[in-house]
Amino acid sequence: MKVLISDNLSPKAVEIFKKAQGIEVDVKTKWEPGELKQVISQYDGLAVRSATKVTAEIIAAAEKLKVVGRAGSGLDNIDLEVATKRGIVVMNTPGGNTITTAEHALSLLLSLTRQIPQATASLKSKKWEKSKFMGTEVYNHTLGIIGIGQIGSVVADRAKGLRMNVIAYDPFISPEKAGILGIEIVPLDELYRRSDFITVHTPLTNETRNLVNAESFKKMKDKVLIVNCARGGIINEKDLAEAIKSGKVAGAAFDVFVKEPPEDYSLIELDHVICTPHLGASTEEAQESVAIAIAEQMVDYLIHGVVRNAANVPSVGSDVLPLVKPYLSLSEKMGSLQAQIQKGAMQEVFVEYSGEVAALDVAPITIALLKGLLNPIFLESVNYVNAPLVAKERGIKVVESKSSKAEDFTTLIILKVKTDRESHVLSGTLFGKYDPRIVRINQFRIEAEPEGHMLLLYTHDKPGVIGNIGTTLGSNGINIARMQFGREEVEGKALVLLNTDTPVTNDVVKKIEKLPHVLSVTQVKV
Repeated sequence: MKVLISDNLSPKAVEIFKKAQGIEVDVKTKWEPGELKQVISQYDGLAVRSATKVTAEIIAAAEKLKVVGRAGSGLDNIDLEVATKRGIVVMNTPGGNTITTAEHALSLLLSLTRQIPQATASLKSKKWEKSKFMGTEVYNHTLGIIGIGQIGSVVADRAKGLRMNVIAYDPFISPEKAGILGIEIVPLDELYRRSDFITVHTPLTNETRNLVNAESFKKMKDKVLIVNCARGGIINEKDLAEAIKSGKVAGAAFDVFVKEPPEDYSLIELDHVICTPHLGASTEEAQESVAIAIAEQMVDYLIHGVVRNAANVPSVGSDVLPLVKPYLSLSEKMGSLQAQIQKGAMQEVFVEYSGEVAALDVAPITIALLKGLLNPIFLESVNYVNAPLVAKERGIKVVESKSSKAEDFTTLIILKVKTDRESHVLSGTLFGKYDPRIVRINQFRIEAEPEGHMLLLYTHDKPGVIGNIGTTLGSNGINIARMQFGREEVEGKALVLLNTDTPVTNDVVKKIEKLPHVLSVTQVKV
C-alpha cells in the first residue's frame, strides 16, 4: 500500500510510515494546479495538514484511496460528505492543538495589554517613546471567555494562574462541569458588561457567525480589549474596526480572519490592533504531536483495520458494519437535525430502539447519534471516538432502551432530548433497507428525507400559508426539492419541513418570518 504526504509533516511521522511493514510512503509538498489530481489514483492513504485541499474532484480521481489523515483538528479543507459517500475514512487529531492555541491566545492578550509589538516597532525605528506605551495589568482584572471547550478551559486555567477573575459564557456547559473548572458561568450580556478583556473560543457555526458585533460592543465596558484565536467571522471585523476608531474598544489581537490571507486590511492597519497569521497551532511541539498521531492512526487503519479519531466512521468490526451502517447514517442525521432545531443546553438524551434495530448492538448507533447532536455545536472537534466523552464532560445524561415492538414501523429510533428550556422528540426509520426518514417531530407526524438544505417552519394551519411560502422562495430563486406538512388539528398549529436545492439566505428567511400565520423559521443543514 502507498501513502502520500502532501503537506509539511514532522520527519518522525515519515519514519512511522517507512517502518510500517507493507507501506510505501512518498513525500511531496509543493503542487502545481491539477498535479495532485493526476497522481492521487496511485495512493491508498493521504496525509495532509491545511494546505492540501481534498476536494470532490480530487476524491473522484482517488480510485484506491482508503483513508485521509488530517494532522490537526480542522477538516474544512476536506470534503467530508463526498469522502464518506466514497467509503473513505477521514481521520483527524482533535485536541492536539489545545495547549498551544490557548497559550497563543494568552500571549496575544499580554502583548496587547502592554503594547509590546507597537513598542518594539517604535524602538526598532530608533525612537524612545517610553511615555507613549502605558500598559494595563491583567492581575485582578476580569477575563470573559466566550466558549469553554477544550481550548477555552485551558485559557481559563492559565488565566486563574495569573490571578485574573474569570467568567465565561457557554450555553452548552453544565453547572457541574463549570464547578469543576472553578468558572463562573454568566449570560452573554453580563459577560460583555463585566469583562475588561474578552477572548472567544467557539467554533464558527451559523449561531456564532458575527456573534460579537456592533450591538455587542455597545454593551461592553469602555476600553475593553478583544482577542480572537478561534475562527475568523465570529467577531465582525468591520464592526470591531469602528468600535476601535470610536474609542469604545481600546484594542484587539487577532490570529484568525474571515479571509485568509486577508483581503481587507482596514482592521489590521489600525494602530491598536496586533495580529499573527493563524499561528495558534504553530509550535514545534504541537506540529510534531499531531503529525506523529495521524501517522500512527493511518498505519493502524491500513495494516490492522483499527479506526481511531475518525470523523465519519465508528469503531465497528467489519462483520457488524454492514448491518448497522444504515442506522448509523439515520441516527447521525437525526442527531444533527435535533441539535439545530432545539433551544437551550442539552441535559438528557434518551434513545429508544424499537423493532428490528433492537436486535442489533446499538452502542455504535448511539455514538453516531451523539456525534450528530454535538457536531453542529463543536464541529470538527467531535468524532465517533470522543462523542460519548464530550457528552459526559458537558454533563449530558445518555440513556438507551430497547423494545421488540415498533408500532407502525418494522424498525424505529426515537430520540428524546431535554434541554434547560424544553423537551423535544424526534423519530426516524428506514424506508427499504437504506433510506433514512424522519417520521415524527414532537406531536407532528411527517415523512421527511433528512438531506441537504432544509427549512423547518411552525405555522398556523390556515389557507394560503403554503402558497405564500412557496411564492416567497420562488421569487427569490430558491427551488423546493421536497415538502412535508403535519398538523395537530384543522386550523391548529402546523409544521412545514422543506428541502431546498440551495441555501436560503438570511434575508429570505426574514421575509418568510414576516408572512401571515408563520410562527418561526429555522434553517437546517443535514
